[in-house]
Amino acid sequence: MAVELAETQTSWPDFSLSWQYPRLNAHSAAWNQAVAQGLSHKPYLLVHRRANGDTNGVLPLHYVNSKLFGRFLVSTTYVNTGGVWAEDSSTASELISAACDLADQLDVRYLELRHEIPVAHPRLNRQRTDKVHMRLPLPKSLEELNQSYKSKLRSQLKKVASQPFQLSWGKQDLLEDFYRVFARNMRDLGTPVFPKKLFDCILTEFSGDAELCVVSIQGTPLSAALLVHQYGVTEVPSASSLRAYNATGCNMWMYHQLLSRAIERGSHTFDFGRSTIDSNTYRFKAQWNAKPFPSIWQYYERRGSTEDMRIDSSTNQRLIRVWKCLPVWLTRCIGPLIVRGIP
Repeated sequence: MAVELAETQTSWPDFSLSWQYPRLNAHSAAWNQAVAQGLSHKPYLLVHRRANGDTNGVLPLHYVNSKLFGRFLVSTTYVNTGGVWAEDSSTASELISAACDLADQLDVRYLELRHEIPVAHPRLNRQRTDKVHMRLPLPKSLEELNQSYKSKLRSQLKKVASQPFQLSWGKQDLLEDFYRVFARNMRDLGTPVFPKKLFDCILTEFSGDAELCVVSIQGTPLSAALLVHQYGVTEVPSASSLRAYNATGCNMWMYHQLLSRAIERGSHTFDFGRSTIDSNTYRFKAQWNAKPFPSIWQYYERRGSTEDMRIDSSTNQRLIRVWKCLPVWLTRCIGPLIVRGIP
């Protein structure tokens, strides 16, 4: 048995669905191609094969190279989960060893594996468990969904439903409206915005399985979200609302529409994304009855500390305050150049 290093542009291996480490959306060819192209990252794919040539483990990786921050190897950038997908712990360990060797070869600051199930390996010397994935098992009908809401949430939804919201579903035809909301919200949060190209690539690679939602009033976009439907899971990799319109309840109304859409698409799970426990976003997701699931990001730390890249570091907090003061047009110009270098 051996580990091979392949370019992910080649045909994606045919994987068994009964492996020990469950398949996650991030292991699809579509995700890896879209993110690598949209963020201009060099993709790698480590493939483990049995003696007969059958694939029994994979580890997709993205090489992040930035003059500002340095070099990193990540599985997988942008998405919240990834890492090893393997038939057994021995195969997973061999793949991680190969990833650590590649990290040495590329001389990166650290290797980041965005796991949900931790993998014991002697070269993984740090991990983060401060965030959780918020996921909701979906009922089979919209009626059951509405009945599952607590009385306070039903009352809030009834109140915001009186607003003259307009709901639009689409793909590239809604990309500019989506990005206008997303870019302003990222500026308000003090975060460099992802390039529009990333979302264009996701919509293209996923074809009918990715779509945009935009909520407007009188033609003005207030809230917007990207939805991806895959393997029975609907996830929201990116969503935003304009703070100036928070009083309308547009974000809450939009999420009700997103959940309804997931049921219409036949999904069994809605993935709200990661949140810090007891944060505002955690409580927002929990009110829909979403439950926390482990997020265990493991690292092979080679130089410096992974803590340097955390948003709550003192240096980054100062940068965030500065970023919030910049005009949106400027953040749309320089944000994508910065964010592609952040793992």
